[in-house]
Amino acid sequence: MTSIDVNTESDDSGPWGSPLFERSRELGGGYAAARLRLLTEKARSGPPRRAELSRLTDDWLAALLRAGLAAAGRPPRGVALVAVGGYGRGELSPRSDLDLLLLHDGSADPGVIATLADRVWYPVWDLGLALDHSVRTPAEARRTAAEDLKVQLGLLDARTVAGDAGLVTALRTTVLADWRNQAARRLPELDALCRERAERSGELQYLLEPDLKEARGGLRDAQALRAVAASWLADAPREGLDEARRRLLDARDALHLATGRATDRLALQEQDAVAAELGLLDADTLLREVYEAARTVSYASDVTWREVNRVLKARAGRPRLRGLLGGRGGRAGGVKPQAERTPLAEGVVEMDGEAVLALSARPERDPVLPLRAAAAAAQAGLPLSPHAVRRLAASAKALPVPWPAEAREELVTLLGAGESTVPVWEALEAEGLVTRLLPDWERVRCRPQRNPVHTWTVDRHLVETAVRAATLTRRVHRPDLLLVAALLHDIGKGWPGDHSAVGETIAHDVAARIGFDRADTGVIATVVRHHLLLVETATRRDLDDPATVQSVAAAVGTLGTLELLHALTEADALATGPAAWSSWRASLVTDLVKRVAGVLAGEEPPDPEAAAPSAEQERLAIEALRTGEPVLALHTEPVVAGAGEPEPVGVELLVALPERPGVLPAVAGVLALHRLTVRAADLRAVALPAELGQGPVLVLDWRVAAEYGSLPEAHRLRADLVRALDGSLDVPARLAERDAAYPRRRGVAAPPPRVTVAAADSRLATVLEVRAQDAPGLLHRIGRALEGAAVRVRSAHVSTLGANAVDTLYVTGPDGGPLAPEEAAGLAKTLEEALR
Repeated sequence: MTSIDVNTESDDSGPWGSPLFERSRELGGGYAAARLRLLTEKARSGPPRRAELSRLTDDWLAALLRAGLAAAGRPPRGVALVAVGGYGRGELSPRSDLDLLLLHDGSADPGVIATLADRVWYPVWDLGLALDHSVRTPAEARRTAAEDLKVQLGLLDARTVAGDAGLVTALRTTVLADWRNQAARRLPELDALCRERAERSGELQYLLEPDLKEARGGLRDAQALRAVAASWLADAPREGLDEARRRLLDARDALHLATGRATDRLALQEQDAVAAELGLLDADTLLREVYEAARTVSYASDVTWREVNRVLKARAGRPRLRGLLGGRGGRAGGVKPQAERTPLAEGVVEMDGEAVLALSARPERDPVLPLRAAAAAAQAGLPLSPHAVRRLAASAKALPVPWPAEAREELVTLLGAGESTVPVWEALEAEGLVTRLLPDWERVRCRPQRNPVHTWTVDRHLVETAVRAATLTRRVHRPDLLLVAALLHDIGKGWPGDHSAVGETIAHDVAARIGFDRADTGVIATVVRHHLLLVETATRRDLDDPATVQSVAAAVGTLGTLELLHALTEADALATGPAAWSSWRASLVTDLVKRVAGVLAGEEPPDPEAAAPSAEQERLAIEALRTGEPVLALHTEPVVAGAGEPEPVGVELLVALPERPGVLPAVAGVLALHRLTVRAADLRAVALPAELGQGPVLVLDWRVAAEYGSLPEAHRLRADLVRALDGSLDVPARLAERDAAYPRRRGVAAPPPRVTVAAADSRLATVLEVRAQDAPGLLHRIGRALEGAAVRVRSAHVSTLGANAVDTLYVTGPDGGPLAPEEAAGLAKTLEEALR
């Protein structure tokens, strides 16, 4: 391409002579003003604005091309400016790239064509617009398309902007013919490209900050469906697809206008502004609309690609079949081979790798058929035919309330199928059958979860929990109650208030609706009400405190309910995301369940005050008393969480030293400096026999894990602890230096910390809950604040989910007992202020 300096003065005969240059500036200025007016008109948005922006851009570029042709002395024949891709479809967003092809028949001098291209490209760049451009003959365009799938996809939407329309029509006809002739080779390539993009960008319908274009179910997938339809090999389900594309395009337009940038990622900090631009209530409403659109595109993609693969497989097998049957038409004796149908359940058969309705099926007379077909498909690991689902949605008779036993059993069978439940459930969702069966489902459908720990939307999380629960059904006596409770445990998230309390009522009504008796309905409601009880208690409460175990036993009531809660706790956490479950959490929950089971069986929980120190704790205490300095011991123990391989849950760190002020913040600060994450800490004063020495010894039992890398050596921890206690190591300053060394990242501002007095009914200590943004040295800061308030810490239990820390502290007054209510409230306020 010719290099041009637009600021160089030249005479009128140069490629950028001043009259033509001024004319291009005039054209650009008029276009820029008209574009600005269009984008600031609130009354015009959506498809009309995109179409008008495309028309406005067409007129400007056409004028540039005409001016260039006039300067070159060429007629408009044999040259055309072509819009491809999104611009070719007339779908220009405010910050979209201009995808342009300068097409010529090859008859002109290459230098003239290069100068003509410059006369079009440079004004576009001068206005700061992004441009994807090329200059080719039809033969070159066709050859490039054959080599580059993305180029071929763009040319499928080729449209004449200006110049020789016949040249463009001929190219588009040829490219479409090539696409159809090469479909057997190019469509698998496009399928692989879509899968690779989905692996890289995730599923739009579940992401908290989705990429509207690249994520699965986004605009790229919608474009791929158009390309499949153009191949004439298969077609996507049409219902709702155009509306879904429009919603995604509207959201991208609003994102461009709200940010002023050419971005497709719907970041958290932009969502309220985008929602306002679209006239929506809030960011949650925006995400729900985006998720619903993405779900429509994703489902259409699944159905379409399944059909493409089926057709291609049939084509590949046809020559062999013809050879076996004889005859060019694939017939033997005039008999056409019929697709084989294998029975799956009453009214349901397998055909061509799908579960379809039998010829004898009568949905209008069989209200259980939708659930029976779904259960049969999931159990067989087959997709449920979209035609079958559509027919069921259109003609199936409504189930009576309460459901008959068969319907309830088919639902349990569907939920117990494991991973294959998900695509079948999505097929039912796509045609509205789920909300018809379970009306309360509408409240959680496509509902976003404003928590980065969660991988899924609320409805998909519920299905994923049932999938996880299906692997745990051998651990419980009532698998049916576990699976239904898993499906309903977060059903209250669609309503205001505590979702567990609200969910209890909804789950009770739903369980009765689907035909469970009064006793089973009560169990499901109780499990839903307390589905967070085990994990929150295990990670935030002192399990050695009898009040902790007694309170859980009172809430659970029976061993059968405890069994169900244990399995649901694991399934729920595994379905939430990788940060929600670990071997460490599993071991704590298992320990709690064992203690509660003992109480429900009539055993008395042991009194922690009467428990003697372990042999190792006593040994370390004696050594600390003898030397007058800290003594440390590190132990690593593997445990098994669920069905996985043994993995280390962290390290037990025992520290013994003569009792003195400042121990908790000193140890917590040293651990933070060595990048060790504290999970739990237990502090107790050990009184040794008089003959071994005078004065109590403080023994700290910590559970820690390396933030990354390997664990530090014990002698280094001990050396730093000694320095921290004698004041030669300034822990706060070192932590501040490390924090300052990391660049501040732009993001959503964290809410302020909150400290509350928990109603734990402990007779041993006052329980404080600290909720704050997780950060290195948080426990050190808490310890310093508590030391200043002259209280003692009996134990600390640290729980971290994503960026949020919930630290539970058992504190006592100088006399070793719980604080008075007014003292506890004052301490909570003091600690909260210190953490701000």
